Amino acid sequence: MQRPLVSILIPFKNTASYLEDCLESILKQTLTNWELLIVDDGSTDDSRIIVEKYTDKDSRIRLFNNQGKGIIEALRTAYSHAKGIFITRMDSDDIMMENKLTELQKSLQTQGTGHLAIGKVRYFSEAGIGDGYKNYEDWLNSLIAKGANFDEIYKECVIPSPCWMVYKTDFDKCGGFTPNTYPEDYDLAFRFFKYGLKCITIDEVLHLWRDYPVRTSRIDVNYAENSFLELKVNYFLELSYQKERKLIIWGAGTKGKKIAQLLIDKKVSFDWICDNPKKIGKVIYGQTLKPVNYLSSVENPQCIISVANREAQLEIKQFLKSFEMSALNDYFFFC
Repeated sequence: MQRPLVSILIPFKNTASYLEDCLESILKQTLTNWELLIVDDGSTDDSRIIVEKYTDKDSRIRLFNNQGKGIIEALRTAYSHAKGIFITRMDSDDIMMENKLTELQKSLQTQGTGHLAIGKVRYFSEAGIGDGYKNYEDWLNSLIAKGANFDEIYKECVIPSPCWMVYKTDFDKCGGFTPNTYPEDYDLAFRFFKYGLKCITIDEVLHLWRDYPVRTSRIDVNYAENSFLELKVNYFLELSYQKERKLIIWGAGTKGKKIAQLLIDKKVSFDWICDNPKKIGKVIYGQTLKPVNYLSSVENPQCIISVANREAQLEIKQFLKSFEMSALNDYFFFC
């Protein structure tokens, strides 16, 4: 019996060097009932010629021009043509493992609607993978191994953007690619969380994630750190903030200051603590920085933690545990 149709959405722009590897990996999928909706976002290299070669030999691949400009509009264009029961996204410079579509779809069919299927990922690069990407890979895959992706959603994007699959009905419920919010993958992850989708995690690598110097996430201003922080603050205020409780920022580094600025702009009151003796007592943005032990005098607080050091984060978790504070309700790591 033929499996239900999967719609694969791919935007591309000037990825001629990698497109053949990507498309060949899709053609090799063990699940064969798929359609590929691939959208040209204004390529000036040979990318379109390569895609046209594949559309000529396989009718499952359909090429479109972006009806707007940029990744979100390209994804929206692709999705407008989707006929599948299941929706997934792919990047034009990456590679699927041969069983990727099969495993993701099988998990969803087993669990039913209301779920989001996710597989592990592995970065690769001709120049080697730097510590930052390796750390992100390890952290993301550790969440997937535990099935605990949303537990740390305010840290970084907890859903690998090219390695998920959902029912089309659930995708529509979550707003699909309707919002014009960057970074679009992180925004979508928050909406999966907002609408209560439960993660089904597959404990094996299903996707090879390519890194190279001009990759979009490296050079596009929409993926700058400030964009991530603004997105986090916006969703925190919508989904997690409890106005009747005192809000406290922990940490007065660059990220802590940016979070403070964003909260001030939104007229959200907060107190500010840090463990740097050189900063305690100083006034920043009209706020006097208090020592960490100030927390013990606050009844039922919520904390946004902007401290990035991993060892320090473990110490902070233990400290908060002594107050019987819990993650995603009482405290939120923003980095």
